[in-house]
Amino acid sequence: MRIGIYGGSFDPPHIGHAEAARAAAAALKLDKLILVPAALPPHKELSAEGAGAEDRLAMTGIMADVLGRNVEVDRLELDRAGKSYTADTLREMKARYPGDELWLLMGSDMLFSLQNWREPEVILSLAAVAAFAREEEDDLREMKAHAGKLSETYGARVEVIPLPVHPCSSTQVRRELKEGKRPQGLLDPVYGYILRHGLYGTNADLKHLSDEKLRACSLSMVYAKRHAHILGVEETAVKLAQRWGADPQAARRAGILHDCTKYLSLKEHLDICKRAGIVPDEMEAGSAKLLHSKTGAALAQMVYGESDEVYWAIYWHTTGRADMGLLEKIVYLADYMEPNRDFEGVEELRRLCDTDLDAALQMGLEMSVADLEARGVPIHKNTQGALDWVREHRKGT
Repeated sequence: MRIGIYGGSFDPPHIGHAEAARAAAAALKLDKLILVPAALPPHKELSAEGAGAEDRLAMTGIMADVLGRNVEVDRLELDRAGKSYTADTLREMKARYPGDELWLLMGSDMLFSLQNWREPEVILSLAAVAAFAREEEDDLREMKAHAGKLSETYGARVEVIPLPVHPCSSTQVRRELKEGKRPQGLLDPVYGYILRHGLYGTNADLKHLSDEKLRACSLSMVYAKRHAHILGVEETAVKLAQRWGADPQAARRAGILHDCTKYLSLKEHLDICKRAGIVPDEMEAGSAKLLHSKTGAALAQMVYGESDEVYWAIYWHTTGRADMGLLEKIVYLADYMEPNRDFEGVEELRRLCDTDLDAALQMGLEMSVADLEARGVPIHKNTQGALDWVREHRKGT
């Protein structure tokens, strides 16, 4: 395997880091990329106003998840005492991957100082080097000349990888955050993590967030593979609310938050239920899938200050219930047939959503029950109750 190792303080990780990682993975045809947050960088001091080690690790993990399944974050430097020397990190990586080809990724300034690092000969014997060159900023000729000197002196393999210009730095991002700005250099879920944890002087009032900030917070709580679904539910819920006379803003907030606890453990779900005074039934108490709608509703209200209407729309979006309210129906259906969903009958369901909301609800519930039965999964009493109610209700219309 070809394995890239990309270290840094990541305080916070930003789009420049993400672009560099993507460019290296493509140019070097990497099979795996490992992001390594430093504990104590030897070449600089961490900012006094920066984030702690665990927060930097968590934010870097979020970026790794956004970058894709072959990218991971490693805490080895955070767990090692003393300064985070690259030679020590590469020794450990080589011991883990003895038969693989290691590539050390770095910026141009690091390349020019590499010969002055601790044990440069060890570094260059254990890994090849890929240095990022910012177009219009760095002198490619000078970088390549220095790469040639390193190769001549140490027998090293050094590649220079051009990158598009993205004027972004962690220092700039921290400054903008402290000034109350939304830095363009941050991935949305990283920004959401910063807001949720009050890092870099943000101190956001989570109960009075704008839609943009609420969306970032929600995306920071789930894996990247869920982002498109959440955004799809948000926009679909708004369109249905506008079509059927519900509050579009409430629909938007419910759509943004409906899956925010999707990936919590069963224990975490049960802990939130206990704090919120929610008593799950026997089937729910053993199923994180069923509980995520209830815990999502609880956090929507307890943490983000959302209304009762938003609370109940999230609460019932998984099982449904008899005699659902208008926004509850809308969020249930938006979750079921948002644009990323692709299954037999979904186009007919979408058509019904625009012409007869209760007919669409009946169709969605019938499809859900049929799918559960086909897979041998027990049907929750509230789902069956919702289906029985809508069938009876439509008989009288």
